[in-house]
Amino acid sequence: MTELQQWANFYVIASAAAATLLGLLFVVITLAAERGSKATSSFRGQLNPQLARIYLTPAVIYFCSVLLTSALLTIPNQTRLSAIICICLHGITGLGYSGFLAIRRGVGGALYEERSDLFPYAVIPLGAYVLMAAGGLMLLPWPQIGLDLVAASMLTLLGIAIRNSWAIATTIISAQG
Repeated sequence: MTELQQWANFYVIASAAAATLLGLLFVVITLAAERGSKATSSFRGQLNPQLARIYLTPAVIYFCSVLLTSALLTIPNQTRLSAIICICLHGITGLGYSGFLAIRRGVGGALYEERSDLFPYAVIPLGAYVLMAAGGLMLLPWPQIGLDLVAASMLTLLGIAIRNSWAIATTIISAQG
């Protein structure tokens, strides 16, 4: 599929950025764990284990999602049908995950410290995965439009993961004073 070959550099850049930022996130968390943090129970004061899962896991998932999408679309001898299947399955899986976050942790569970956290951790990624699934479906009739939508979803996930990682890192650093 020649359309995928035209996007090869984009996938390399996106995957390199996601992998690098994912590694940096792990470094920040490791350093924060070694330094210890103030003894309070809220996210704004300390990243305790339960809240670490609530806030860190989505950032890790979104970085990994960009890596996985790049890897799926750079498989040698990828056909249009196999690309459609890969992207649609990945988009649907992401929809399930971010939908779970929005419903279980946000609206139903109210686990986020602030109501506004629901948007960058669940709602915006939900939209990105809708774009990804739509892009996968569009690959059949209009491959260029489909790949544009997939790229937009990847950039959205990368951007929101960067934003969330920055929020986590600054919160940890400010809590340690």
